[in-house]
Amino acid sequence: MKTYPIPMVPGPVKVPQRVLQAYLTDYGAADLEPEYLSLYNQTEADLKQIMGTQHSVVIMTGEGMLALWAALKNFMKPGERLLCLGTGVFGYGIGDMARSLGIQVKTVGLPYNQTLHNWDEIESAIADFRPKMITAVHCETPSGTLNPIAPLGKLKERYEVPLLYVDAVASLGGAPVETDAWHVDLMLGGSQKALSVPPAMSFFTVSPAAWEIAKQVNYAGYDALLPFETAPQTGYFPYTPYWQGLAALHEGAQMLLEEGLPASFARHQRLAEMTRQRLVEMGYSLFPAPEAVPSPTVTAVQVPEGMDWADFDRKLRERGLVVGGSYGPLAGKVFRLGHMGSQADPDLLEQALAVLKAVR
Repeated sequence: MKTYPIPMVPGPVKVPQRVLQAYLTDYGAADLEPEYLSLYNQTEADLKQIMGTQHSVVIMTGEGMLALWAALKNFMKPGERLLCLGTGVFGYGIGDMARSLGIQVKTVGLPYNQTLHNWDEIESAIADFRPKMITAVHCETPSGTLNPIAPLGKLKERYEVPLLYVDAVASLGGAPVETDAWHVDLMLGGSQKALSVPPAMSFFTVSPAAWEIAKQVNYAGYDALLPFETAPQTGYFPYTPYWQGLAALHEGAQMLLEEGLPASFARHQRLAEMTRQRLVEMGYSLFPAPEAVPSPTVTAVQVPEGMDWADFDRKLRERGLVVGGSYGPLAGKVFRLGHMGSQADPDLLEQALAVLKAVR
């Protein structure tokens, strides 16, 4: 399908007209005009509010995976130690990414339907392995789960781990994210989830300690961080800035702040709970374990027993509903409803649930 009548994929989400409108201006050259720099700084200030931080926020041109790679390459050298906490496809995947860069990785993992709770095991791993960086995922979209980060930040501080890296791409704006309170150095975000912007922009926080480490690593590449330390003051960016993409990100952030973060969090939580309850009443089985923390931005559901995923997906699409499948060991077994950003809408969810009831 070119366009989804009932879009419920867990990103990229449907884009509001106000955000689309930002792409229609024929902007000048961003590296020449002071208006671009002003917009960059305004957008950074908005993202700081959404991410709960006083630290720098670097905004890059590229989909959210750019932030995941950049936050490894700019702070880690081959042979250095990274503790990977895995509870799903992306959590384990970050460890694989780090290994491909020659980083020494130790993984503490849980089943894909669980969320972080094994704090004694994690603490023991930190004490024994002494990593330079710990990585975790806040919202595991393929699993529909939300990992607690605050206890991890306390362990990071207790053992003086230099860097804590957290992927919040799928939670940011739809769930509380408290970068500074959780002692996160690198909180990673992307435009295409709860911010309701096309998949064109990525960003992450950089703590003062992280800036110093980046200078020691001195990584060079398209996703190099160091040029962004002074760019907000000088206007000299390392590549041609994407003015339309930044303008759209600014609009998405503004819409979220105008609604109010507490109101957005309450909307996402309310609709997520309603979705899970209604699905269970229909006879569907949720994927997360009962004791796991479910995500307010995405619900993961087991494909009904005896039904082939491709056939199930076809039946949904025939009725206009498009959901997401899943990845890795969950492929063909789990499907996902993305009630995030513009899709955390009661009317849209009612349409989606009606289709899911009809095909059950």
